[in-house]
Amino acid sequence: MSPLLFPPITRSQVLACQVSSWYPIFASITIKTIIIRPLSSGFRDYLLADGVYIPTGAEDRTYLSNEESDEDDEGPSYTFPELDAQIRQAIALFGAVFPKLNWSSPKDAAWMLPRSSPLKCTSPADVYLLLKSSDFVNFDLDPVIVFEGCEADQEGKSMNYELELSLRKWYTFDTSREFRCFVRDNVLLGISQRDPNYYNFLNSSEIQVTVRNTIERLWRENLMMKCPVGSHYVFDVLLTRDFRRAHLIDINPFARRTDPLLFTYQELLDLAMGASYPPKIAVVNSQGHAEATRNAPAYQHNMLPFEALHFSAGRTPENFSDALAAEIIASQKEHDGRLL
Repeated sequence: MSPLLFPPITRSQVLACQVSSWYPIFASITIKTIIIRPLSSGFRDYLLADGVYIPTGAEDRTYLSNEESDEDDEGPSYTFPELDAQIRQAIALFGAVFPKLNWSSPKDAAWMLPRSSPLKCTSPADVYLLLKSSDFVNFDLDPVIVFEGCEADQEGKSMNYELELSLRKWYTFDTSREFRCFVRDNVLLGISQRDPNYYNFLNSSEIQVTVRNTIERLWRENLMMKCPVGSHYVFDVLLTRDFRRAHLIDINPFARRTDPLLFTYQELLDLAMGASYPPKIAVVNSQGHAEATRNAPAYQHNMLPFEALHFSAGRTPENFSDALAAEIIASQKEHDGRLL
């Protein structure tokens, strides 16, 4: 009988990929993080509500003009003073943060903040703006979607979980040093470059040997025996400039929902069947290889909320963010909830 393209996965294994599940185990080898949980049902309602707007009291910078609107609010109004305070405490500790819910980060909404520092949040308003503008984080809000395709655990665990917010210390780093690593049956099968652009130095056999050795060492010394997900999972790492040390960034299910990047899952299955060793490294090996993705914005299929389309026409990418900010300011005069 041929093995399945994806090994069976249980609800417990999905839950083990939450930041709160693995961060306490691997805090010494990953980015400093503050986890706020549980988030209130009101915050879930805010994320699910139509429109992009900022809760009252969340802004640390002036979004409103000096004019006060006499109009009555017609839409929903949300305020989260306790959460605001917790986010401000994390920002005071780290300088800046980037947010993530249980499994998903709002990378598809990075364009909402300055292009020079995407995902860099210096106020609760920044955090909320990213989360509210993201399609990715909607995945975390629906247990039916979260546990789709999962087998029931033997102990019959429910699909209940607490919504959480992870605030991770924000860094600038070279995306050429990010890699995604695939483990099946507790064997490290493959290592894929994450950034789809071409980097000549990554095609150096010497660099590839160093990358492989560094990631394999991190895996053997830390994840191989302690990963709470089990024997099938995908983990992301960031390597130092000399490629000799690695930091764990994230852990994901070995499942269709996790992007295989430069591999396909069929290729990973073939590697598992062949039990090849050492793990295979996949990098963008030429400018031609990168051509199809290099000029296309990441996550372009869900990059713009529908409300933004009416004022995007005719504007260049360079001034689009400024136009969007102006739209937010104008909208504040009509909706104290910051309806966009």
